[in-house]
Amino acid sequence: MTRSLWLDTTQGTARREPPLPATADVVVLGAGIAGLTTAYLLAEAGRSVLVLEAGEIGGGVTGHTTAKVTAQHELIYHRLGPAAARYGGSQLAALEWIAATAAAKGIDCDLERTDSHVHTTDPGQLPTLRAEAAAAVAAGLPAEFVAGIEPPLGAVGAVRFRDQAQFHPRKWLLGLAALTEAADGRIIEGVRATGLQEGSPSIVRTTAGAVRAAEVVVATHYPVFDRGLFFARLEPTRDLVVAGPATRTVTGTYLDARTHHSVRGVPTPDGQQVIVGGEHYRVGDHVDVTARFARLEAWAREHVGMTEVRYRWSAHDLSTVDSVPYVGRYHPRARHLWVATGFGQWGMTGGTAAGLLLRDLVVGNDNEYQDLYDPNRFSLRAAAGLVTANATVAKFLAGDHLRALNAAGLGDLPPGEATVTRQGTSMVAAYRDESGALHAVRAHCTHLGCLVAFNNAERTWDCPCHGSRFDVDGQVIQGPAVHPLRPVNGKEQR
Repeated sequence: MTRSLWLDTTQGTARREPPLPATADVVVLGAGIAGLTTAYLLAEAGRSVLVLEAGEIGGGVTGHTTAKVTAQHELIYHRLGPAAARYGGSQLAALEWIAATAAAKGIDCDLERTDSHVHTTDPGQLPTLRAEAAAAVAAGLPAEFVAGIEPPLGAVGAVRFRDQAQFHPRKWLLGLAALTEAADGRIIEGVRATGLQEGSPSIVRTTAGAVRAAEVVVATHYPVFDRGLFFARLEPTRDLVVAGPATRTVTGTYLDARTHHSVRGVPTPDGQQVIVGGEHYRVGDHVDVTARFARLEAWAREHVGMTEVRYRWSAHDLSTVDSVPYVGRYHPRARHLWVATGFGQWGMTGGTAAGLLLRDLVVGNDNEYQDLYDPNRFSLRAAAGLVTANATVAKFLAGDHLRALNAAGLGDLPPGEATVTRQGTSMVAAYRDESGALHAVRAHCTHLGCLVAFNNAERTWDCPCHGSRFDVDGQVIQGPAVHPLRPVNGKEQR
């Protein structure tokens, strides 16, 4: 079983139910950190705001992060060149806005100031870390190169950012939600957007009806509307996470630049626990996720003395081809449609910076960062990344069909196992549960038709092309898909 510590320790919050209002000045899709930051700021600016969330507040990507609140984003600054100072400045501003708002508004979200570290266990990587520290200092960031860290984690050197932070992300989001509603904003959970007609006003179609809006902000992690070619410009990945008590006290936040193992401590009613992340892989890749969790647990026992795994979950990330998020107009012709996506592993400051920027864009204020984050920017480096990303998609399109053609039939499928195979003229994704019941759905993702693959740890069907995820009965867990996988028996679900 996988469950997030953040969601487990904030159970029992009241559900915000339909009906939908007929109109709003701004409809925000997604109640994660980007969506709720945007919604709160626009409600404070006097706009009538409606937030629509397909699941529950913080139940998606934000509720499954490791929740480091830092401007240190792995080793990005030596690669950003002239943009480094503005990128770093926007991320630091986001961090300080969170800290100031939590203090001023009394949001108890376990916010702690702490140092952040990116270290390496490979001596050959030390020149890159030294270059990163120098670039970060030149960009005005509180950085330095250090020879060692505590706990050591096998590090031979590290870049330290002083006075960064960490927090409880869902407590923070519930606080933002309360502030939004106090400013007369409306939040509705359990409602999924399924379509959009752009105009003046725009019409957002949902599973609970339609709503008209002067402005629409898409903050659904993966943009759910097929325009702007975001599906070709975002790389979907997952990192596994385990948490539990440990013999070593962890006071900072840590990331290994070579192995991508991530470590931080977290206070709980039962004392400090340690969160460890790692085992990075592309969504829907044909990997044994259960075995990867076992490797991560073994690493946590060895390096931080984790004595018990009380929680395990997965973090879902989207990276842009040039490592800078897309925040701004959804496509070049958009006038009242906005997007925030592509935060990589750094959505706590990235999503907050997005909300601060979108507030200015929607109300018509200038913002010094708008061209940096412009979703419609172009560079030669981005073009090269686009070619690489779409070559990967083509590989899955070809290889997965061949693999399915050679798979065994459904009659031979034992309990607890899954397969993607041909049944007559259709490709079928089937899972037989422990009781022997067969769950069979059409295997083509309802986004753009790629074949899904089974995630054996989370019991989900994941699309390797663009990152959509479905439960064993085909219901959407994460987009860009907005429609479920069709059952092989019975009518298509809408």
